[in-house]
Amino acid sequence: MKKELGIGVICLASFALAAALCVFGPASSKATAATTTQTAQTPAAAQSVSGKITSIEKSSFTLTVGSEPKSNVSENPAAQAGQPKTMNFQVDSNTTIDGKLKVGASADVTYRQEGGNNIAISVRVA
Repeated sequence: MKKELGIGVICLASFALAAALCVFGPASSKATAATTTQTAQTPAAAQSVSGKITSIEKSSFTLTVGSEPKSNVSENPAAQAGQPKTMNFQVDSNTTIDGKLKVGASADVTYRQEGGNNIAISVRVA
């Protein structure tokens, strides 16, 4: 009788372990997938630049800057020499604009890069 009881307890414990693995196994896979997806969608670091507005469109504007963005190290010798660079910025519903965009005005732009485009986060027109 003790042998049969021992086998029954072992079977019951094995069944409980198998059920726990079925329940908790996929949940940890989902958590890992969610973490991976969240990491892949982490927004790019914000950068800032100052310059003069050279053109304005409905949902974008162009800025001429004298040097590379402040948070980047330049690999372009022409930009290091102080030659002006033209940058285009997209404006969306989340962009905050302090002042009025007009050609010839000085502006400080904080932006992020997304899909090869510069998306303006905030613009301060002097």
